[in-house]
Amino acid sequence: MKYIYILALVLMVSIHTKAQQTPAKKQTKSVLILNATAHLGNGQIIENSAIGFKDGKITLVADSKLIKLSKDAYESTIDATGKHVYPGFIAPNSTLGLVEIDAVKSSDDEKEIGNFNPHIRSIVAYTAESKVIETVRPNGILMAQITPRGGRISGTSSIVQLDSWNWKDALIKENDGIHLNFPINYIRTGWWAEPGTLDANKEYLKQVEEINTFISNAKAYLADASKERNLVFEAMKGLFDGTQTLFIHADENKQIIDAIQFAKENKIKKMVIVGGYEAYKSAEMLQKNNIGVLLRRVHDMPKSDDQDVDLPYKMAKLLTDKGIIVGLENSGDMERMQTRNLPFLAGTCAAYGLDKEQALQLITLNTAKLLGIENQCGSLELGKDATLFISEGDALDMRTNKLTEAFIQGRMIDLENHQSRLYDKYKEKYNQQ
Repeated sequence: MKYIYILALVLMVSIHTKAQQTPAKKQTKSVLILNATAHLGNGQIIENSAIGFKDGKITLVADSKLIKLSKDAYESTIDATGKHVYPGFIAPNSTLGLVEIDAVKSSDDEKEIGNFNPHIRSIVAYTAESKVIETVRPNGILMAQITPRGGRISGTSSIVQLDSWNWKDALIKENDGIHLNFPINYIRTGWWAEPGTLDANKEYLKQVEEINTFISNAKAYLADASKERNLVFEAMKGLFDGTQTLFIHADENKQIIDAIQFAKENKIKKMVIVGGYEAYKSAEMLQKNNIGVLLRRVHDMPKSDDQDVDLPYKMAKLLTDKGIIVGLENSGDMERMQTRNLPFLAGTCAAYGLDKEQALQLITLNTAKLLGIENQCGSLELGKDATLFISEGDALDMRTNKLTEAFIQGRMIDLENHQSRLYDKYKEKYNQQ
């Protein structure tokens, strides 16, 4: 009975929220942003920039002092003097829209039963009207890779923009990759307050062999079209023809080395490591095989007593210096709510070795490359989607990340949410006293 009451309350609040916030309409007027400092996301900066876009696509990226525009070149002009323009941030390996409230089972749709689920498409469970999504956009997160959880092969992810009526409207790239949780070598017992022992996983070789057997069976099925249709094996086709990426979730050095070897032996064309806590130990192998890393949440503590206390903060620097394409992901405790902190993870990487523009690339162009959408978004370049925002200050600093306008595919979106409305409500209350 208690859960029914909670669910009813959630639905009531959700309906109230929907009435106040509607996805933006398609761009009809061309827009020109003038005089801002433009951080292009590809390492370049333009002071006093001119950024123009029409019909959802960027049509101008230039220094405003070096060009001459007629008064009617753009229908709407925004003077952003003293402000900064950034490409929209991308949150990979995210469960945004798959879970609303963890304690309400009916609002949790992030995993399926079974161990090998490549045919499970997370996008069909994506709730575009999630209240959590509203809270991440004001910090510049405008796109996400919606990723399933659980099992050995969790399923297939898709990439969305975060202002839509439904999952079909949201799609940027459907079924971009399949997610494999590679077996771990060691099992840690206990918990953070009372750590236990570190024991070898006696089932490791057996678990790896199970994956190899599954891959072999999928290949055999795909090679024989006369067989009865098998949706599970059919879903693996994209890994072998290069239309999908295999995202291998692995943290330990041996895990990563074995995962790379596994992918090569099975002729997987595109692969990305997700997590990669010890990826710096196998950096040469990653670089040699042109494998990128979506680095685990860097706001964390070292896993071992003999590691540098700042190791998580400087991992991005260590890998970048080795020539590896690095992006940032934010899975873990309260991951959906903490998605809003993604720019500040990049800011921490800047404080520990990377320059600001390199750190910006971790959540823009680098991530776009790893997800296979770099031709459409990830940087402010001609012909790409006009998914960008204007901030009063440095967007990687929580003190100055204050968005004034944001656009998704040229549409100016509403940055209000239930949290900002509560802030305004009680600010007004106490101002009156």
